[in-house]
Amino acid sequence: VQLQASGGGLVQAGGSLRLSCAVSGRTFSARVMAWFRQAPGKEREFVAAISRSSGTTYYEDSVKSRFTISGDNAKNTVYLQMTNLKPEDTAAYYCAADLMTISTKAYEYKYWGPGTLVTVSS
Repeated sequence: VQLQASGGGLVQAGGSLRLSCAVSGRTFSARVMAWFRQAPGKEREFVAAISRSSGTTYYEDSVKSRFTISGDNAKNTVYLQMTNLKPEDTAAYYCAADLMTISTKAYEYKYWGPGTLVTVSS
């Protein structure tokens, strides 16, 4: 499974961005997909996850009302729509995938893509 994230950039506080994560290879192994983020000097943290088969989603509390994770199975792509961005959202965002059920733990995801940087200016 190969994952490729895109869509990061520089945005002002209150703005929006949409991240994309394209899945290739053994796509059936990417049953659950998630977004994590890592700010400089901090640990990687869970943001959101989606089950590609059921559509079930799960969010970290601080983003629940602002971010939306969705998937397009025909395109093998998962999206993270981010609105009302805050400076504390600044981080490298990573997409991850695995075959199992939704988890908020990074170590439970087998497949990872390179990060895409999101910078929110105040």
